[in-house]
Amino acid sequence: MDKIDDIVAILKRENKKYIVPIVTIVSMTKSPFMVLISCLLSLRTKDKVTAEASNRLFKLADNPEKMLGLSIKNIEKTIYPVGFYKTKSKRIKEICRALLDDYGGVVPDEIDELLKLNGVGRKTANLTVTLGYGKLGICVDTHVHRISNRLGLVKTKTPEQTEFALRKKLPKKHWLIYNDLLVTYGQNLCVPISPWCSKCKIFKYCKRVGVERFR
Repeated sequence: MDKIDDIVAILKRENKKYIVPIVTIVSMTKSPFMVLISCLLSLRTKDKVTAEASNRLFKLADNPEKMLGLSIKNIEKTIYPVGFYKTKSKRIKEICRALLDDYGGVVPDEIDELLKLNGVGRKTANLTVTLGYGKLGICVDTHVHRISNRLGLVKTKTPEQTEFALRKKLPKKHWLIYNDLLVTYGQNLCVPISPWCSKCKIFKYCKRVGVERFR
């Protein structure tokens, strides 16, 4: 096994002790729409807040048609206090209208089509494709970007650069699980400031790029 295979195997084992990211839990519903919306809610928002807001919202509306039946004020009240909740409420309505008008109420399963939806970036598009449809993609958020660079797997400045670098370097067999593994690890151990390197089981593989202080 090469370095990446070893890292993935270790993280699979280690992450069993941690809480699974909320968008992954939502994906178990097998609803691409719910994955898409929960991912939008998760942007700039802590996982616990996203989980609670997603649960409240999906009790009211779990498809585009039902969501359009809600007022923006109702959505705002329901998803508060997620980050930028007022903007996200408007985006959710716009996306649901576009889904009904342009896609027959079905969430697209192609990244390029998802990117046409207002407010959907590459992270959200990749996550919807991978978790919503089980299709290949590499979702890169702040955790994936940070840890991939810390490990020395890539040398990039933005999440988008990291995605395309990983598409060239990361074996496709790891694409679907890579985001889950690094998000979970990044939330619990490989945190942004002063990561827990003394507890890290992949320490020997890590170049610790940019790590100035660790525990």
